[in-house]
Amino acid sequence: MITFESVTELSIDALMRVENACHTHPWTVNTMQSCLAGRYFNLAAFNEQQLIGFYIGEKAGPDFTLMDICVAPDFQGQGIAKQLLAAFIEYGEKHHAENLFLEVRETNTRAIALYEQAGFSEMSVRKNYYPSSDPSKNGHEDAILMGMTLLFG
Repeated sequence: MITFESVTELSIDALMRVENACHTHPWTVNTMQSCLAGRYFNLAAFNEQQLIGFYIGEKAGPDFTLMDICVAPDFQGQGIAKQLLAAFIEYGEKHHAENLFLEVRETNTRAIALYEQAGFSEMSVRKNYYPSSDPSKNGHEDAILMGMTLLFG
C-alpha cells in the first residue's frame, strides 16, 4: 500500500536516490537540503518503508511553485505522480495560494500531459532554461512555464 507523508533532512539519502534515478541533471545534495525547510514544503510517497516519489513546493507570497516532482522508475505509470500533484494542488488550496506555477522540460511530454490534465495551462516559454545532453539541443532545452489560478480577486 502506498502512503504519503512529509519528510525532513533525515530522508536526504532516499530523496537523492529517487532524484538521481529520475533526472538526467538531478539536483545536488545541497540544493535538496536547502529545499526541505523555510518557505518550502514537501510530500513523499512510500511503498511500505521505501521512499518511491516526492514533490517539493515553494511558497513565494501568495503564489506556490512546484519545484520538483519525481517517482522512482520502477513505480512510474501507477498514478503516484498524479496523486502527488493532486496533493500539491490541495496544499495550495488549503493554504490559500492564489496561483500555482511549475516549469517542465519541453521534451517531457508525459509530465506536460499530467499537468494539463490537472488543470495547469502553458503561460510562457523560458528559452534554453534546462541543461541538456541531447546534441540537437546545443546543451540546453526550453522550459514551459505552466500555471493554475486558485483564487480570483
